[in-house]
Amino acid sequence: ASMGHRALKQRCPFSTSSPPSSNNGGGGRARNLALGLASGTILTTAAAITYINNHVGGSDGLVRTVSFYSLAIPKYIQYRAHMIMQSPDDVWDELHAETSKAGLDKIMELQGFYVKSGQMAAANIGNAFPKIWQDTMSVLQDECPSEPFEVVKSIVESEYGCDLHDVFETFEETPIGAASIGQVHRATLKRDGSRVVVKVMYPGVENTFRGDVRTIKMFCEVAQPVHVAPLIEIEKQFMTEFDYVLESQQLDKVRKNMMAADIAGDSSKLCAIPRPHLDLCTKRILVMDELNGNKLVTELKNDMNRQMERMNHSLEKFGGDKEEMQKSFTKEFALGENGPTSEQYETLIKLLDAKRRAVNAYAALYNFSVGLIPGTKRKEYQGKSSLPINHAKLIDDLLHIHGHQVLVDGVFNGDPHPGNILLLGVEEGKPQLGLIDYGQVKTISKEERLVFCRLILALADDDKDGVVKALKEAGYKSQKMDEDIMYTYARVAYDEDNETLTQGKHIQ
Repeated sequence: ASMGHRALKQRCPFSTSSPPSSNNGGGGRARNLALGLASGTILTTAAAITYINNHVGGSDGLVRTVSFYSLAIPKYIQYRAHMIMQSPDDVWDELHAETSKAGLDKIMELQGFYVKSGQMAAANIGNAFPKIWQDTMSVLQDECPSEPFEVVKSIVESEYGCDLHDVFETFEETPIGAASIGQVHRATLKRDGSRVVVKVMYPGVENTFRGDVRTIKMFCEVAQPVHVAPLIEIEKQFMTEFDYVLESQQLDKVRKNMMAADIAGDSSKLCAIPRPHLDLCTKRILVMDELNGNKLVTELKNDMNRQMERMNHSLEKFGGDKEEMQKSFTKEFALGENGPTSEQYETLIKLLDAKRRAVNAYAALYNFSVGLIPGTKRKEYQGKSSLPINHAKLIDDLLHIHGHQVLVDGVFNGDPHPGNILLLGVEEGKPQLGLIDYGQVKTISKEERLVFCRLILALADDDKDGVVKALKEAGYKSQKMDEDIMYTYARVAYDEDNETLTQGKHIQ
């Protein structure tokens, strides 16, 4: 207000540097004071409006910010209080369960970037979330809220400037998936009958995301400063997701890289990556070939249930204890504490396949003899889908694929969470990974890749000096540059995470 008053005095003709006359001295001072206060109010209001527009996304963003803080601040105080009191584990578990449920409800209410934050919790990005939080938020990897079909149809027609059915012969109204910034529908192209999926961006989602990220960043600046730097990087990276033309180009580039390396392609390759229809992609619409499969996590769970039933195991038999059931499975096949290797799995699958063929041969013999007698029930044949999936090989394949993208191509998916990995060909007995969603693609130079390789090799050799040197080459900076802390940081970030390294504390 004072600054505004001084500025006003310099501009107004009735405000001079000379003393006011005795006739209107009191009135002049009152008018100047009133004008100064009004000017200050206007400037303050303008600054507040500018701040709200620039930092929280306008009036809607302000409402969202207040809603977020109404949960975040009280819960933060509650968590800090329990840290000070050093509450026992059962109290923490109760607090995690209560807060994660309230957090999920708030995420479903606000959507936007908060959905993405919940997906990070479900995937335990940065090893920062308790198991209870991971389980509560896991629904967001498959069950994000979606928009009505009328909204989707209007966006498609607005982007193409024509009727939806001028481009698509069929377009399923129910989405097959929904994410934080858009949803996906099955369709067929009118021009050639190709089966495709169409990704449609939600209206206004970019401004919403920007405001949400800034809201969380402001909260962290006060409550958790250690998270501010990662949030700045997240903000920069997520902003590239709001252009589906760019995403289609990134998808096309990664697909061609993988095909050139003989890693992606038909069912004989390690993975399949959908082909984008570049001429049909716009800022808010992405059209690509459909991959026929389910989420990898879903298929692996289904496979475990099938094998447990085959061995007369069930979760109920072990009182709902998944770990005990897994121990029994491991013990039965002498697979070791760390689970089966790819080779052990393959041996098991061959044995079971031989048994399957024998059962089918007997069934065929029975069906074409005794089974021909009227009233006799024919025996069923076992398909290849009854065989176990080689879980270990899929993990090996994922490591090989992403290792090639990072170290050889230097172009890789920066967001490979479980919802972006499919499993194809299960019914045919030819499991193959399907990789989707290339909204976040990072590129690193050859020099950066070589530094990263030196860091990994130094960690493998337990070469502390080599690790510290590689970190410095990579641009690592901290206030004290303590080499012991740097070495521990590298171990946790790129090698392993255990209580010995972190001295029983969380890495943060």
